[in-house]
Amino acid sequence: MTKILLIEDNMEMRENTAEILELSNYEVITAANGKEGIEKAKKELPHLIICDIMMPELDGYGVLRVLGKLPETAGIPFIFLTAKSEKEDFRKGMSMGADDYLTKPFDDVELLDIIELRLRKNQIARKEYSNDVDGIADFMNDAKALNELSHLSADRTIRKFKKKEIIFYEGNLPHGLFFVNSGKAKTYKTNDDGKEYITGLFKEGDFIGYIDLLQNSNYTESAMAMEDSEICLIPKQDFYKLLNSNRDVSIRFIKMISNNLVEMEERILKLAYNSVRKRVAEALVMLEDKFKEKNEGEEFNMNIPREDLANIVGTAPESVIRTLSDFKDEKLIEIKGSNIKIINSTGLRKMRN
Repeated sequence: MTKILLIEDNMEMRENTAEILELSNYEVITAANGKEGIEKAKKELPHLIICDIMMPELDGYGVLRVLGKLPETAGIPFIFLTAKSEKEDFRKGMSMGADDYLTKPFDDVELLDIIELRLRKNQIARKEYSNDVDGIADFMNDAKALNELSHLSADRTIRKFKKKEIIFYEGNLPHGLFFVNSGKAKTYKTNDDGKEYITGLFKEGDFIGYIDLLQNSNYTESAMAMEDSEICLIPKQDFYKLLNSNRDVSIRFIKMISNNLVEMEERILKLAYNSVRKRVAEALVMLEDKFKEKNEGEEFNMNIPREDLANIVGTAPESVIRTLSDFKDEKLIEIKGSNIKIINSTGLRKMRN
């Protein structure tokens, strides 16, 4: 059962609010002042805290400040109750990390709606996602349930990109966040000799360019459509507004950046120490994990130019072609033109490890 801690010094308000929550099947723990509330929060670890601002002993701001410094309570959604509606109160509370406000008097519908919303957002924020492309995709699917995030890509002008058309160039300043509505895209870096190295692969539902946008720096890589694609641009100011107003979305994008950095570090290590054979196997598995639909069956087909595959592996196309030929002889893949069919995914995964 979902556990809610209610910190309120007014006995009538405390009892009435607790009754509403209990009738809605929440387990309610009450505290009559801030100090008592902190002790019960540490002991009970509730799923959500509702706290009055003006209280004796310790006010709501003090409660939030203390609980925000404790690892075990810092992530608990925190809703302020206040009889005041001045902007200064709202600004102070939000800057300290409060998730929302309820202004007294409020009705039961308003109370229950805001609790349900905050619990749902916190569930997404606290959910653990794997450090791979599937984990990021899982997060984006979950996050689309949040109205704020889904609005980012809604009602935007969609631009069509032809295969090999540039989406943005390395060195340019980001003007927004790119969202892949359909198709596939890649990001890549180019050295002084014009050699390309693919740094990321993207499909429908993915965001592109968010790291440089968050850092407010020029693009450190370029992006190109791998096939005919539809991509929309979310204006920078809209993206920043959402990040600044929604802690849950901010946390998730920070975790996405962390996952991206971990993945890049692992790829760099493999490029430095693994053989070409292992790196080609790793690239094929990565492509399968990224682009294979869950209902496609056991075998996976991909149409990818050998030059693109070489740019993922970090070697010459001739080396990739020779390795693919070996994999074909070993019954790991089938080749027809530029199409590669993985027929023994387990064998490739064992090889890369």
